[in-house]
Amino acid sequence: MVQSDKPHDTLTDYLSGRPVPDIGAEANRQAVARFLVEEKGYAKEEILSDFHFTLNIAQERYAGFIDLVAVCDGRMAMAVKCCAGSLGSREREILAAARLATDYQIPLAVVSDGRDATVLETPTGKLAGRGLNAILHRRRIPDLLASYDFPPLAPERREREKLIFRSYDSMNVNVRRRLDP
Repeated sequence: MVQSDKPHDTLTDYLSGRPVPDIGAEANRQAVARFLVEEKGYAKEEILSDFHFTLNIAQERYAGFIDLVAVCDGRMAMAVKCCAGSLGSREREILAAARLATDYQIPLAVVSDGRDATVLETPTGKLAGRGLNAILHRRRIPDLLASYDFPPLAPERREREKLIFRSYDSMNVNVRRRLDP
């Protein structure tokens, strides 16, 4: 973690109600979380914030995080990367994270700035839709999960995805998790 003596303004986290540093894309993450609950019908309890996972890359442990993960019926259904800049520049990062974060590929990978979104099918990387309205409503998730076979990522592909994820994630310097508590 990076030591920081600089005081940060804080926001009240929409999901937990706790204060969080207002740095990087935090305001965007709050907007996306609010949108998922208030417009798309997800319960706050169905959204994991700063989902942590660990990768072993070249005999070293690497801690990865996904900004928001929607969990429905006990399964991760959607991984969301919140960004302050170009959505396209973070598509590959969220795809890799959604492919690596658990023992199956999370069906949908989303990148959003709170005003716009890109929704991708994780196994294929194909575009599923653009715009906030392209994010699936909660009531449609059971049908998605029922038709999804939860494929693991092939081992040879997994190693490449780890390197891709780490390359993109290591560029996330202005984020809350890089601050000392």
